Amino acid sequence: MSQKRIDLSSGQDASIGKVATSEGLHEISQEGAFVRQQNRFTTPFGAGEGELPVEAGRYRLLWAPICPWAHRSVIVRRILGLEDVISLGTANPVRTENGWEFSLDEGGVDPVLGIRYLPEIYVKTDPEYTGRATVPTVVDVKLGKVVNNDYFRLTNYWETAWKPFHKEGAPDLYPQALRQEIDALNDIVFHEVNNGVYKAGFAQTQQAYEAAYDVLFDRLDNLEERLAHQRFLFGDYITDSDVRLYVTLARFDPAYYFVFRTNRNRLVDFPNLWGYARDLYQTYGFGDTTEFDAIKRGYQLGDIAENPYQLLAKGPDLSGWETPHNREGLSKTPESRFLIP
Repeated sequence: MSQKRIDLSSGQDASIGKVATSEGLHEISQEGAFVRQQNRFTTPFGAGEGELPVEAGRYRLLWAPICPWAHRSVIVRRILGLEDVISLGTANPVRTENGWEFSLDEGGVDPVLGIRYLPEIYVKTDPEYTGRATVPTVVDVKLGKVVNNDYFRLTNYWETAWKPFHKEGAPDLYPQALRQEIDALNDIVFHEVNNGVYKAGFAQTQQAYEAAYDVLFDRLDNLEERLAHQRFLFGDYITDSDVRLYVTLARFDPAYYFVFRTNRNRLVDFPNLWGYARDLYQTYGFGDTTEFDAIKRGYQLGDIAENPYQLLAKGPDLSGWETPHNREGLSKTPESRFLIP
């Protein structure tokens, strides 16, 4: 779907304003623990009063392939067939001192929004904003402003409010009958796994680091046991919860194990989680949106890695992601990955 480029330069200060560009500014507690910032733009999509209208071609999703929160929104966008409905802008994997930067292949700017750094669109939207400019960010192309950066709920909006634009035969990743259970598990996975690796990685005291480390691996042990008896988190069918867990597992060995010191086990040391992750990777929408080189560069060469000589680790060997996972036998229904429950 074609879109016109928006000119933000006329009369617009291109500086990053008051926007924070690192987690260390506002997200470390007095005890040295990492406390992730609250999302600033959380208006839901829908047809209700005050909600964001659901319109094809109106919005642009900004992401960076390194980011798990952004990656899961891109996975669901692809699986549901929303790629011609919501356009995509891609930032470079290594976050700069000015925030996420858009590809130099397009002349150093996002080709639709005309911004070089993500904070620019946040400044235009709210000049007093002092949090980080995060991905995923949804921009209203008509207004040239940020309208949603609620990474926690964004996939749910793709799955529900945007259903009129789903492709024919799109799977139901958020079935009504399971939503309460999915939401409960998503909350646990977020606090203990998705954000758990960051709590360990950004901790500034030994106590905070070890507490996050222990919670993370206790939960991974629990999930390892859960996946010994069923193909996916809720049985035979992929749901929103699987998308959320996958993005952390995909980054575990090439990034979190080393950079965040979450090094009790590698992903490949968990037989069920490793097989489960490969099963998803080999499914449409997962592996084809997973950019391991970007993940390695973003975490290992970025400011969070403390890597002054900018050395990129040669490993780990990623060829195993293509090997047979042999998890079909756990399904009661053959080839059930994308059947609607």
